[in-house]
Amino acid sequence: MYSFLRDILFNFDAEAVHYFSMNLMKGASRVAPLHKMLANDFQYNHPSLEKQVFGLPFKNPVGLGAGFDKNALYLKELETIGFGFAEIGTVTPLPQPGNDKPRLFRLPADKAIINRMGFNNDGVKVVAARLREAKRNIIIGGNIGKNKVTNNEDAWKDYEICLNELFDCVDYFVVNVSSPNTPGLRELQEKASLKKILSQLQNINQGRINTKPLLLKIAPDLTVGQLDDIIDLANEVKLNGLVATNTTISREALLSSKETVGKIGAGGLSGKPLQEKSTQIVQYISRQTNGTMPIIASGGIFNARDAKEKFAAGASLVQLWTGFIYEGPAVVKRICKELAVNLEA
Repeated sequence: MYSFLRDILFNFDAEAVHYFSMNLMKGASRVAPLHKMLANDFQYNHPSLEKQVFGLPFKNPVGLGAGFDKNALYLKELETIGFGFAEIGTVTPLPQPGNDKPRLFRLPADKAIINRMGFNNDGVKVVAARLREAKRNIIIGGNIGKNKVTNNEDAWKDYEICLNELFDCVDYFVVNVSSPNTPGLRELQEKASLKKILSQLQNINQGRINTKPLLLKIAPDLTVGQLDDIIDLANEVKLNGLVATNTTISREALLSSKETVGKIGAGGLSGKPLQEKSTQIVQYISRQTNGTMPIIASGGIFNARDAKEKFAAGASLVQLWTGFIYEGPAVVKRICKELAVNLEA
């Protein structure tokens, strides 16, 4: 049924369809009988799925990655669909429109998406206010970034603003320095720049009565040397975990024609083409840290088999994004159900 609907929706602009679909679900969720029906159809709860990671209780290990609900508009709907957690953002201090449209593109032949959204969001104050008003029973991560107009030398200030504004609104933080869609952002992954940002955030965090888990999201295009630097730094500043990985700038081995990909242009690639590289990075981090560093795995997860691959590589939790677009809202239930069966076996 969803594949038929997806084929229809894929004839329209990807970003417009995203908001149309989620707003439709939001409207349905406001009607109590429909909300109950949706929850019964899409949720799968089982004690074997519950996990404690960086001090937080997850009802299941399948979450939604950042970039889908940038402005914390759909928390109730994401909970209804059955996600164990969701990451909002990326949020920046000031609101910004993001890059010019169109900026979200599908590659059906590759089960992939290219986006160059550019951190479009309502700004941290608006998002924080929305989170405070939200009635939700789902763990929320706050993915934070810098404004496009902020120089890299002052980037730490943007991250500090976002941390302070969202501190009482989210359950954990993810520092995003790995998106390819903000000019110069990935330069902040270099050790010296990153140390300045993370040390400042951790100092603020540790000064609070109730600290929040602080994680870093990394790119899949890092060298082994860069990965080693990040692992060393993560241990030095006592990060609570890593998110591996963000989208890739690579266009290698795609089934879509070079002409199609060339017309789309710049942007981060997500989906199936990222699966193997993401898993390799998860496995590398896990081995280098002897499994002591919690990892949220993201990249190419479409079914329970893909999720189990990430867990086998060393992930503690997994995140969907592109897989959710291609497989539909029932994908979370399918993954959770199969995971529960295996955990009981």
